[in-house]
Amino acid sequence: KRGSNVSLVLDVSTLGTVEPMCTISTPRDTILHLLRTSKRPLVATELQEASRQIHILDQEYQKIPPNFVNASELDVPGHALKDRYKSILPNPETRVCLQGDRTEAEDGTYINANYIRGFGGAPKSYIATQGPMTNTLGDFWEMVWQEESTIIVMITELKDKKEKCVRYWPEHRSQYGRVSVEVISEQLCDGYTVRELTVQVGSDSRWVRHYWYSLWLDHQIPECADTLLRLVLDVQAHKRTLSKSGPTIVHCSAGIGRTGCFIACSVGCEQLQRDGEVDILGIVCQLRLDRGGMIQTSEQYQFVYSALALYSQKLSASTEPTAGLSDRPHSSC
Repeated sequence: KRGSNVSLVLDVSTLGTVEPMCTISTPRDTILHLLRTSKRPLVATELQEASRQIHILDQEYQKIPPNFVNASELDVPGHALKDRYKSILPNPETRVCLQGDRTEAEDGTYINANYIRGFGGAPKSYIATQGPMTNTLGDFWEMVWQEESTIIVMITELKDKKEKCVRYWPEHRSQYGRVSVEVISEQLCDGYTVRELTVQVGSDSRWVRHYWYSLWLDHQIPECADTLLRLVLDVQAHKRTLSKSGPTIVHCSAGIGRTGCFIACSVGCEQLQRDGEVDILGIVCQLRLDRGGMIQTSEQYQFVYSALALYSQKLSASTEPTAGLSDRPHSSC
């Protein structure tokens, strides 16, 4: 009461934790929630059926938030000079930062690359990156050395109407910044090429295996899933022989479409091997949390379903995961 000298004191210590009356979700919060919670685990028979439901898969794909990064979110001065495509940028939370000894000409920590989680959410299982450009060759090999990566998977031609990636390995031996690279051997496999490289800085050297799958054109899908599956399983088998290996580096041109398909298939194969089921929707959502736009088209998304459906058939038919892979047309795989 006005003019009264009586005061009112409330003791709130006994009220406990008070829940807010309401919460306000931003569009960003909604995107992240969808990517973290969307799942559709399928056993083999369900996967076979789902892979044939093209219309449903298209709807499923269209509902996945792309999670692209705006230039304003990336606080790296001058990064545009090192981006192959101005609209495809690395997610800030998971981007690779270069930390090695740098010359003035190579100053900076920026590279258009992201760490990608693998099976079971294992951190830094892969690095997804764009195809190197002339002015990022030193950065690319610096990343290979820094991350102790022993496997590089390249899924693009050097040129498809226009440049998609510069040749970043030598005919024999060459220097890229402080990193020396030498080609030791080259082998033509069924659908891809495998090179053994030695990578050296000072007196330290390491072996790196380079896989080049060049038949997959930008924004398209392969005619057959068999070659991609063989590549995925070859990379997995080689990695199991290594006592120590950093993230597997995967790139195409932009580092999101074909790169996303390869990593999704690799993680999906592991899920099928270990759990007997696969969650392709959940895998792609996890990929997009780490790097925006992974898997660029509905057709690529459907192709991942088809490839993993084929692999689940092979697993069911044989205890040997690589047995029976053939070169049948994709339409009959």
